[in-house]
Amino acid sequence: MFSRLNGQGVSLAVTLTASLVLGGDALASTINQNTSWTINRGAASTYRVVAYGDSIFAGYNGGLFSVGKRAAPAVEGEYLAKDFGSNIEVVRRTKSGARADDIYNNKIVSERSYMQTANTRVVMFEMCGNDYLQARSAFTDQTGTCNYAGLDTALANCTTYTERAMQAINQYATSAKAKIVMNIYYPGFDADNVQTSCTDSSTGTRINKRAKFLPYLAKSNWRTCNLAEKYGFKCADAFAEYMGADYDTNGDGRIDSDALRYVSGESEAAYVARITGALVGTLRDANTHFASSGTSFDYIQSDNTHPTFYGGTMSTGSTTSAPTFTDTQMVGGKNPEWNKSGHERAGWIMSLLDPATP
Repeated sequence: MFSRLNGQGVSLAVTLTASLVLGGDALASTINQNTSWTINRGAASTYRVVAYGDSIFAGYNGGLFSVGKRAAPAVEGEYLAKDFGSNIEVVRRTKSGARADDIYNNKIVSERSYMQTANTRVVMFEMCGNDYLQARSAFTDQTGTCNYAGLDTALANCTTYTERAMQAINQYATSAKAKIVMNIYYPGFDADNVQTSCTDSSTGTRINKRAKFLPYLAKSNWRTCNLAEKYGFKCADAFAEYMGADYDTNGDGRIDSDALRYVSGESEAAYVARITGALVGTLRDANTHFASSGTSFDYIQSDNTHPTFYGGTMSTGSTTSAPTFTDTQMVGGKNPEWNKSGHERAGWIMSLLDPATP
């Protein structure tokens, strides 16, 4: 089965024999899920947002040929359409189940033409989630003496390909006024609060899975945001926005989601110590994201991996429609759903990093 996007002759080949199954943690195979949604305001100008990534930016919802319409890049695009007073074409070039090297090679580099158009104003990407999900799944299956090599490899590969992605986007997206990378949240935070089946070689005892995984994720997120500063990108801190409540739960005088954010100039060691030590008690599973002490929203789908979304699904391919929300509904730079689902929250935090003008 093939589809064409914007007349550019780019084909979407789907191998039906490679079944897409959620094997507990990660997609068992990969599939291209490419979409283009033009937010039509009836304006004279149309600008482009290009998003590269895996199932997160795809808006994966369990289907092969449909995804969440308002995945994070589309949400961000609607905010941008209002700010620019223009139409916005949101192009998602995504591959569900893909690791970082796959996203870099087969999306960012191989499909660079999408960000090379003169009307491109924002380019964003996310990667690495499947590297860690697959490493976690393999680690969970271990018995005997624990081997941490897979976790180390996931961190190393994520660091390498995140940097290469930024270098490539800087080279190709010459008309972009904003380049954004989104770091990763921790799906399965509560589920991982169990002992391993394997034993640590130094202690001879089983260890807590979450306590082992969290420092890897913290190092990865610090490196992502630190590389963003090095290469002129802006970092959307999904970890802080998903994992921390929107009020002060520990009495330190700071809203939890604010306190968890990456801080420019902070060392990796200090950031990891803050996330895994001083503030670890404020981390909450994103299935129950607290907007206040009495109100919470579910940011993760029932697969315990992918973000929830608002506004239904769309088929892979191209579509055009009016904005979901009118300008008058965007109060204080936020639509009415801004904090009620995972994709809406991610799209909102990226909209704060948008250029002010076309």
